[in-house]
Amino acid sequence: ISMARIATELIMNAARGLPSSVSSLRQNKLRHFGVKEAVFPFNMFPEVDPVLGPEMRSTGEVLGLADSFELAYFKSQEAAQASLPTSGTVLISVNDADKPEALDVARAFCQIGFQVMATEGCHRYFAAAGIETVLVKKLYEGRPNILDHLTNRELQLVINTAAGRRSQYDDSYIRKAAIRYKIPYITTMTAALASAHGIAAFLCKGYAPDQLKSLQEYHAAIEPGQALEPV
Repeated sequence: ISMARIATELIMNAARGLPSSVSSLRQNKLRHFGVKEAVFPFNMFPEVDPVLGPEMRSTGEVLGLADSFELAYFKSQEAAQASLPTSGTVLISVNDADKPEALDVARAFCQIGFQVMATEGCHRYFAAAGIETVLVKKLYEGRPNILDHLTNRELQLVINTAAGRRSQYDDSYIRKAAIRYKIPYITTMTAALASAHGIAAFLCKGYAPDQLKSLQEYHAAIEPGQALEPV
C-alpha cells in the first residue's frame, strides 16, 4: 500500500475541495495496542557508551502487541532482548533537568515493591518529596559504589541520563557496566516511566502461553468503524 501517495492525495483533494479519493476510508476500532522497539547491537560492543544520539543505527525492530499499552511495552522490551525485571533493586541517577520526572518514576517503582537506589543528588531530591531511597556512591566517592553493586549483580535495572559532555564521560562507566553484566538500562525518563507501568501491568495480569495471539487473531478482532466524511 502506497501510504505516502494516498495521504498526499487526501490532503490535496481536501485543500482543493475535491471528493476523497478513498471513498471507503473508515476509522476502525482497535482492541489492542502495539509498541515498536528498535534493537541496538550494544551487547556486541561492550565498551561503547549506549547513551542515545542522532548518529545511532539500529539492527532491526521488534513489536509488542497486547490489550494495553503498558503490557505491550513490557512485551516489546522482552522481544528486544532487554527483558524488564519484576522485582529487585533499581538504580536511579539522572541529571538535574530530569529529576522532576524521576519523582514519578521512583514513586512508581516503590509502589510495585522495588528497592530504589539513588546517587546523592537524586537521593536528597527524592527524600524532600517523601520518597525513601538507598544512597549509593559514585565511582570516585568511595566503596561500595555503583560499579561494585553492578559487578555483584545487586542491581536489576539501571536508569541513568547524562547531561553535557563532562557528565557523559563521568557516568559512561555505569552504562558500559550494565551492558557488560547484561543488566537492563534506560536512558530516558519516558522509557523509565513506561517500564515501571509495564512491570506493574505484567505483575497484575501477566500472560500465559494460552493467552498469546497470532497477528491474524488480532486483525480479526478489529471492528470496522463508520466511513469518514470527506473534509
